[in-house]
Amino acid sequence: MIDLIVHATHEAGRKVGGIGAVLDGLLGAEAYNRAVRRTVLVGTMNRYDSLLVGRLLAPSNGLEVIYAPVFGVNQAEADLAGRLSGVEQAFGVALLYGRRRFGQARHEVLLVDSIHARPEPVDTFKYFLWQHYGIDSTRYEYDLEYKDFVRSAPASYAALRSLVGPGDGSQVRFVLAHEWMGLPLAFAAQLNEPWAWRTAFYAHEMPTARNLVEFDGGHDTRFYNALRLANGNGLTLDDLFGDHSSFFKHALVRQAVRCDRILAVGDLVIEELRFLGGPFRHVAIDPVYNGVPWQPIALADKRASKAKLQAYAEALLGFRPDYVFTHVTRAVLSKALWRDLRVAEHLDWALAQRGKTAVLFMLSTWAPSGRRPEDVWRWEEEYGWPVRHRWDNGDLMDLEIPLYHAIVGFNWQSQAIKVVLVNQFGWDRERCGRRMPADMRFADIRLGTDVEFGQSIYEPFGIAQVEPLAAGALCTVSNVCGCVGFVQRTAAEAGLGEFPNLVVGDYTALPPGFQVHTPWDALHIGTYQRDQVEMANSAAVAQQIMAQLPTDDAAAERLLQAGQAVGRLMSWEVIARDYLLPSLQRAAVH
Repeated sequence: MIDLIVHATHEAGRKVGGIGAVLDGLLGAEAYNRAVRRTVLVGTMNRYDSLLVGRLLAPSNGLEVIYAPVFGVNQAEADLAGRLSGVEQAFGVALLYGRRRFGQARHEVLLVDSIHARPEPVDTFKYFLWQHYGIDSTRYEYDLEYKDFVRSAPASYAALRSLVGPGDGSQVRFVLAHEWMGLPLAFAAQLNEPWAWRTAFYAHEMPTARNLVEFDGGHDTRFYNALRLANGNGLTLDDLFGDHSSFFKHALVRQAVRCDRILAVGDLVIEELRFLGGPFRHVAIDPVYNGVPWQPIALADKRASKAKLQAYAEALLGFRPDYVFTHVTRAVLSKALWRDLRVAEHLDWALAQRGKTAVLFMLSTWAPSGRRPEDVWRWEEEYGWPVRHRWDNGDLMDLEIPLYHAIVGFNWQSQAIKVVLVNQFGWDRERCGRRMPADMRFADIRLGTDVEFGQSIYEPFGIAQVEPLAAGALCTVSNVCGCVGFVQRTAAEAGLGEFPNLVVGDYTALPPGFQVHTPWDALHIGTYQRDQVEMANSAAVAQQIMAQLPTDDAAAERLLQAGQAVGRLMSWEVIARDYLLPSLQRAAVH
């Protein structure tokens, strides 16, 4: 039994992205709540950001605020209120304490606004970081995120201690640092009461690797060929790519080896961490994968959801497609949405040969909260959103603009497939317009799809890519997605051998005649070479999809049963029971 786990994360108060999905899954799992007596989530807030405060305090967020004088709330018992108030005065911060619902469980939340923090404890902490970890905060003060999490750490630890009391080492207490943002609190625990805490770092990505992939035209084709050749030559990331100490995330993650345990969401993240060299070559790193939502699904359920998607396509495009393809993701570079179109070019010809049609819904937005429903309804009337878009009125933004231009070019010449960019957050009539069926829900795009795309250039795991797995969809991913190894091993565990539901595009495999022999050769892979690889390898992906697409109910039922079997073994209950808890328990006895 673990007495206390403190989850240090920027998504403590509200789900924002991938870490929030992990917290929802793990903290709501029965296995987790049976094994952990108490859970506290610790993070930061900004009282002056009215938009974020509104979302934090919205009833839909499920956060019950007990103590937050800065927002006019104090329902805490007098003793607790006094302790928290003492921390606010001593450190010059504002605190919020409450409880959030995760599944059937409710866990404590502690948020710190440190904008007006007293400088003395912050400077003392920064000196500790420099003296013991070699982290020179003066190099990174330019970054507001770094500044916020380091500045908040002393007060966060003091407030946490006021909640849970001092430790004498007899209890099993963990600070679990989710990504670099959680490390300052873990280090603060090591500074103040090292005997009372065990610390663990949970790597949801390797930020330096992400930068090297995204900021070069060779993307994953270049980086992963270089990484594997470098490993064979005993080279580290800095040996090959140069010194990255000026990048604050790199500097912090390098010190994660000071934690009692390191966890990683995917097999490639482990490889990327080991690429840092030094202690990372041999330190224990446990895979603690992401899970997927699982529930029993019948073929009739899938057909009903697919029918809604087909009806929506017909309302938008004037034809009822035989197949529905989807890609649910953020419109960011790492998701490589252009690869969908490259595969679709090959699928278009193959489907036309069969006399079949398809629609590809890209539910993808750059805006964190999407567009206002009233704007969407007006754009639908004015120019036919989401089939048509504009970029001078708040509709298209940032990377959505070149993506839409590519979609227009594809749709102009395609025969069997049409692509629709739904650049919105949500999937119902209120958010997506009158032409969407009135009873459409987000679950329908997960249940009803035949193929889910997700061929990222950098993807530590890829929850969204495999969410439709249990609904019998073909999940089309790139070989650098962290979920690939987990899915394949789980399928073998389920006795399925070749698992038909997973289609893997290998965009790091170089064609014959285009080989690299040293890691320095790999550094010369650029945009032109990657384009050649993508054009060749996307054809292989399309062939796999065409071979597995169901042509009758019997084939659809086989895919559904296979997806159900594997999805059940990838549930959050399994992740909590078989991966997270054993890893922490091993750390507890060392």
